[in-house]
Amino acid sequence: MRSVVCHELGPVGKLAVEEGPVPVPGPGEVRISVRAAGASFAAALQVAGRYQVRRRPPYVPGGEAAGVVDAVGPGVTGCRPGDRVFAAVGSGAFAEYVVTPAGQVVSLPDGLDFARGASFLQAYGTAWFAMKHRTVVGPGEWVLVTGAGGGVGLAAVDVARAAGARVVAVASSADKRRLAQDAGAEAVIDPLTEDTKARARELTGGDGPDVVYDVAGGDVAEAALRALAFGGRFLVVGFPGGIPTIPLNLVLLRNRTVVGVEWGSWVGRQPDANRALVGEVVAAVERGELRPVAPERRPLDDAGAVFDELLNRRAAGRIVLVP
Repeated sequence: MRSVVCHELGPVGKLAVEEGPVPVPGPGEVRISVRAAGASFAAALQVAGRYQVRRRPPYVPGGEAAGVVDAVGPGVTGCRPGDRVFAAVGSGAFAEYVVTPAGQVVSLPDGLDFARGASFLQAYGTAWFAMKHRTVVGPGEWVLVTGAGGGVGLAAVDVARAAGARVVAVASSADKRRLAQDAGAEAVIDPLTEDTKARARELTGGDGPDVVYDVAGGDVAEAALRALAFGGRFLVVGFPGGIPTIPLNLVLLRNRTVVGVEWGSWVGRQPDANRALVGEVVAAVERGELRPVAPERRPLDDAGAVFDELLNRRAAGRIVLVP
């Protein structure tokens, strides 16, 4: 079995594709023949040793996989060899086969190919959790999404659009802004050439957005907070641009609310509620309400290059590795 192996945390270019034994599913486990594995910014940070949850090398990166059930362990019911599935596996997806608990496996909707199936759950789960659980985004509200051209930002644009909101996307390249518009953003802002606060206020009729979904962090986070409407909600999702230092008077002055969004920790504490959340997301995809973008497909040997692109914010849209 070919897999990408991280032997040491640090430079992502040291990832190696190696041959190893095919894993055997134990009791309650399922083996998936991987057809696509999602590459995420969080997984890249883990390999680089810069993520809050550290993994001990050697290990196989990759937290999302889609493929065909290849074998099941004792006691598994509800899926069988030949089923098309996807799963959040934590790690191990950058391989030809991955073993995961059966409870993590979800049937892949007919309308999704393996590439989309391997690249939408983490991004859409985060956005759904943020906009349905941590706050509630309603029809007609303005939502400002930073980092909108990456996979997490594009999912937020799509979820907000499906909720009936009007979306302003902040993205640093023309390609990323185009992707955000294709996903449903009504307007876009270039943070490198435009005043994000002033432009966001202008685009939303002067009051500012009702919700900020901040994927980017860094300098754009404060500008987005300053743009936020009276009583608005600021959703803290990530900080690839750096962890911002926010003056708290900006929260006080307009009765704003800052809300942390960490779907991963909630999953561990609320497994039943999370299964319901995943079911809601999948059902919305099946109804055509959500429209995951088609990711770029790359071979396993490109894992290091893909992670470098993600860490240096050169990647637009989603990327999957195909064994």
